[in-house]
Amino acid sequence: MAQKKSPPTLTKPWRSVTDLKASLSRARELHSEASKRLAEMNARVAKRREELDATLYDLSPSQRSQVLGRALGGLRSELKRSSLDARTARLRELDALRREVEDAAAHYQSPMQMLMRDSLGSERRSRLIGQLEHAGKVELASLAALAVSTKDRELGAVLASQVGRMPHGERPFSPHELAQHLAGEEHRAIQAAIMEVGELAQRALLDDREFETGRPTDRVGLALRARDRAALDAGEIPDTEEE
Repeated sequence: MAQKKSPPTLTKPWRSVTDLKASLSRARELHSEASKRLAEMNARVAKRREELDATLYDLSPSQRSQVLGRALGGLRSELKRSSLDARTARLRELDALRREVEDAAAHYQSPMQMLMRDSLGSERRSRLIGQLEHAGKVELASLAALAVSTKDRELGAVLASQVGRMPHGERPFSPHELAQHLAGEEHRAIQAAIMEVGELAQRALLDDREFETGRPTDRVGLALRARDRAALDAGEIPDTEEE
């Protein structure tokens, strides 16, 4: 049985394209800082191990293991205690960024959704609506090709709206295809950015958990998320702002 789609929510907070870019930039910065600090602490433990190894050569393997365990365990405990507040603050901020961009995803579900609100309320869009009210199929199709070739999203929004009201069999072009040509690249970039923020938050959490426990964590879910993002084949969010 096909699952019934849930209705769109009306309460998700709005975040502009610029906001999303800033969130991604901050998430990358936080993840880089977290990775750097963990690497520094792990390097201190590794260096201490080397120093001890150089002085314990006359002990048996079991004795050496006991001494190393006590010494390195104490150092790791101290490093964990002294870094806990900073590590927790970074993880909390990353998780807050993840929740913010995932909530904002409701406003970027499709190229059509993005195109239809583009330039909403502008004087030119209002003029175009009046001028094209009685346009025929040939004229509409020609203008759609013009909108795509000139990247005119304002004209494209008017054309998609007008053609969208026509019966499917009478449409001179697909409004969704038009939206894909005009806003598809930006839509994919935004989707990839939202996914990357989630990945960065999850990766930082797993890295921190490994540091706390000293044991590797399951990263299958993280690898699958990275695979899905790569499948979008998206670039960085372009420098265009939606008001």
